[in-house]
This record gives sequence, C-alpha cells and structure tokens, in this order.
Amino acid sequence: MSYMALYRKWRPDEFQEVKGQEHIVTTLRNQIKHDRIGHAYLFCGTRGTGKTTIAKLMAKAVNCENPVDGSPCNECASCKAIAAGNSMNVIEIDAASNNGVDNIRQINGAVQYSPTQGRYLVYIIDEVHMLSKGAFNALLKTLEEPPEYVIFILATTEAHMIPATILSRCQRYDFRRISIETITDRLAELLEREDVRATREALAYVAKAADGSMRDALSILDQCIAFNLGEELTYDRVLETIGAVDIEIYIKLMSAIVSGDTLTAINIIDDAVWQGKDLTQIVNEFTSFVRNVLVLKMNPAMTVDVTSENIPRLLELGNDLSEEYLINYINILQEAASKINRATTKRIVLEVAVIKMCKPQMQQGYAAMEKRIEELEKRLEDIGAGNIVYVSAGNAGIQNADTQNANIQNANTQNVNILNANIQDVNKQNINPENINLQKGNVPQSNTTNTSAAQMNADTENQADGSGPEQKIADNLKNKYKEAGYDEVKRIVSAWHDLRQTVMKMERTYLDKANVVPGETPSTIELTFVENDENFMAIKYFSEPRNIKHLEEMIAEFTEREVHVSLRKVRPKEYQNSNVAEWDISKINFDNIEFKS
Repeated sequence: MSYMALYRKWRPDEFQEVKGQEHIVTTLRNQIKHDRIGHAYLFCGTRGTGKTTIAKLMAKAVNCENPVDGSPCNECASCKAIAAGNSMNVIEIDAASNNGVDNIRQINGAVQYSPTQGRYLVYIIDEVHMLSKGAFNALLKTLEEPPEYVIFILATTEAHMIPATILSRCQRYDFRRISIETITDRLAELLEREDVRATREALAYVAKAADGSMRDALSILDQCIAFNLGEELTYDRVLETIGAVDIEIYIKLMSAIVSGDTLTAINIIDDAVWQGKDLTQIVNEFTSFVRNVLVLKMNPAMTVDVTSENIPRLLELGNDLSEEYLINYINILQEAASKINRATTKRIVLEVAVIKMCKPQMQQGYAAMEKRIEELEKRLEDIGAGNIVYVSAGNAGIQNADTQNANIQNANTQNVNILNANIQDVNKQNINPENINLQKGNVPQSNTTNTSAAQMNADTENQADGSGPEQKIADNLKNKYKEAGYDEVKRIVSAWHDLRQTVMKMERTYLDKANVVPGETPSTIELTFVENDENFMAIKYFSEPRNIKHLEEMIAEFTEREVHVSLRKVRPKEYQNSNVAEWDISKINFDNIEFKS
C-alpha cells in the first residue's frame, strides 16, 4: 500500500511524542528507569486517547536493549521487530472476537514458555471488557500470579464492565480526553512535516470535532486534505468537508429563539437541511453552544471552546436570558437528541424542538411559566403606555399605536371617538388607577379610601394612646435616625404607598408580601421575604437585578432621592425570632400618626 493514514503514519514511537497523557507517561517511564515494572496494567479511556499506542511503547521499552531515559531507542533489533509487528515477544489480542474461555486457555498455556529474545513477553488485550464471564474467570489465576517474564496490558473504553476481581489485580490508568489546544498544536506540527498549508482556525475546528480523540482528529484531517488537495485548508473548507455548521448559524438561530421568531428559526433549519448538514450533529453542536452561553453567563472568565472574537456575542445572548431558560433549552435539545437517532424523519424532531424553544406557552414547568408571565407583563406595560390599543372589528387585532393612527384616518368618525374614549379609559385604569397626581418630585398623600371606617376608628384609638403597631414602628425609626434621617424615611414611606398603585398588579402582589426594612442609612432599604411556598414567585421575581433596578428607579422618580434596594430572605423560624415586623415601613402611614416626642 503506497499511502498510509495519518494516524498510523505518525503514531508516536517514543514517549516524548505522546500528547495529553503526561501523568501516565511520567509514571511508566519512572517504572522502567527504576526497574519497578508491574505484571498487569489496565488502560481505560475514550477512543483515540493513546491506550494502544502507550501499550506498544511500553512493550518496546521493557524489551529495548538500550533504553533512553525510560523510552525505547528504536535502533536495536528488538525495537525494530516490535515496530514492524514481527516480534514474538508482543502478542496483541482483540477480545471482541477472541472472547471465549478457549482463547484464554491458549494464553494460559503459552505463558509457560519464556521468550527466546528480549526480557518480557507482553500480552496486549484490547477491548478487554468484551470477554465473557467464563473467560474472565479463566484469566484470574494467570493474571494474579503470572511468570516473572510476563506482562499483561489490558485496554478498554468501558471500565465499568470489568469485574472487580480483575480490577484489583491491575494497575489502573485513566486516559483523559485530549484538549483542543493540544490536538491543534499536534496537527499543526504534523502538517508542517507533510508540507500542507492550513489555517489555525481550521485546525482548531478539526480538533473540536474530534471530541478529545487524537485519532479522530487525524482521520478528519486526512479527509479534509483529500477533499482540498493542493489548496490551503481553511475554516470554511473544513466546514464544507465534514458537513458541519458555522457558529454564525447557531448565533442567528439562538437570536431567533430569544426573540420568539419561529419563522426565522425554521428557515435556518430548512437551509441546513438543503445544504446536506447532519441534523444529529446540529442538535449536539447547538446543545454545546447553549451550554457555552450558560457557562459564560454564570462566569465570563470560564474557558469554553469558542474563539475570543465570539465570546462577547455569546455574553450578549446570555444577557437576555435567565439561567433557567438556558437550562430549559438544553433539556429540550437533549430530549431531541435522544429521539432523533430513532426517528424516520429527523427534520421533524429538530423543528419541533426549535418551536418549543420559541414558544414557551407550549411547555410546562417553572421556566416556561416564568417566560409566559414576562410576556404578559410586557404586553400590559405596552397597553399602559399607550403603545398598543385594541381596535374595532373592522380593524381586528392589536396594532402599534403609530400604525393604528394611520388606520383611524380611514375609519368613520363614530369609531374614532369610541376608540379614543377606550384608549383614555385604558390609560386611566392602568397608568393611574386611583387618579393620583404622579409627577416627578411631587410626593402625594396616600389614598386611604379603601380602608373601612371600622378599621380607621380602631387605628385612631390605638394611635391615641400610642399603643398601635404604626406608632411602635415610628418610635423605632425616631430612635434610630436623626431628625433629617427620620424625615427621609417619612418621604420614602409616603412615596412607597403611591408607588404601589402605579406598578402592575402582579408586582404589587409581590410587594405586598414583603417587609420593607430601612438599612443602616435611610437611603437603603431591604425587601425582606419569608422563604416559603407562598413567597416563592416573589423572591424569584426580585432576585432578578433588573427588577430591583426598576424598583429603585421608580422610588427615585417619586422622591428625587437615590435609594438602594436589596433583597433579603429569612427562614420562617428566623422571622419569628426577629423584629423585622417592628421595622416594616410599608405597614405604616405617617399621616395617621401624631408623633409625641
């Protein structure tokens, strides 16, 4: 055969050339140098990480006539014979096809004869987990007490299938997946020897596609070189050769999902199908992409398999999504990945998964419910701001205010008047439900019309003798702050009651569940919630920094003061033992208190 595959041609012939398994190489070389060689080794790890390569190097090194720092010299007769596969001292056995008791009995009989050349007889049993139960039992005695000139090297990708009786008789070495950077460097080194030009970006993608396997990387590289023979290997040519999808496509797909643009997302999938892309690979790669967005959102300093130019774009995508959404997306994609291999029409599985991600109302669970609530809030805010109006049957649907104004010009006068009246009613009900004069810097008096006459009488009696809960809170505040600070708290309290009337109903409900406690300074307040099922949604809502910031901005709008709001969670028992309720400024109205110094 005139041509040899790259992974065979460039198989390391000395320990120094093995990449990514330094922890194993160092241990074995030290054993060889100090003549502390074991009788049985178990090499575990995923495909293409160097198990068989190191096993052969070990066989050469222990039989080498002139070892160099624990590595074979590759010059002596023994090294050359083993490299050519002609040595009687090294026996390779494929346990996948030689997995019976009779095969092991042959080994048990052969080990009785010492090697005619070299020091050791080395048995390399690959895919050892494929041996039958009887074969493992037959191997036990020989593996435990072999002749001094026999070494067993067992290799497997499924260590969990090896019986404990075998594991206890071997030195176990776990081979790690090789990093993308290490594989990229090795590919660049070999291409330089092959006199083939390639960009660093192209090699990095080949390394990524190999998923930690050096052999897979060399096989993919072989394919790419053949497809682009005589030309420089570029990133785009690698994508075209292996049928992969550029990260730009995943960024566009993610942007469409975030914005709920189902049509664009489906069109992206359609383009990938017509380009002949592997849909199973798309699902797996998009899952990794979403995972990278999640990891970067949690810690922007984390290392991910994305170029430095694309990291800011992934961070930007993560800013628009909570961690719960991203985890929900990963769960949907993993469900699709488990189905797509069994599906007769893979496209349908992928499209359904994308539609689920675009439309949270189609899903169940907390993340989906939170997404639906956010959409409802946004719609209500748009209605309250007058950006969205409901039109008559002749112009059915919800339209933008600017577009609606153009349509109104073509409507009859009666419909226009009715529409304008409805808009005014909607705005009054949503923006200013209790006709409070809400102007910047103007702190209106709290509206107490909803309080029953009986309750007001009871409060007045309590306040008259200074024994009411409001008076007690006021006393605490008076004792804690100086006069200026006390006035500041009064200003915040007055604004707080009126602020509650302006927020959306859901947010108002959440605020009602909180105890509002002043901090060390009057300009700092804590939203304190008891951690229970009833307050779960409220705590979740105010855990979002944007919601806290929105609340701070609204307080500043009313008070013309910068107020910092923080979230505090307390356990039920802690709440009972604390005096949080005795400092809750949201439960008092200074207009009802006549403070007596």
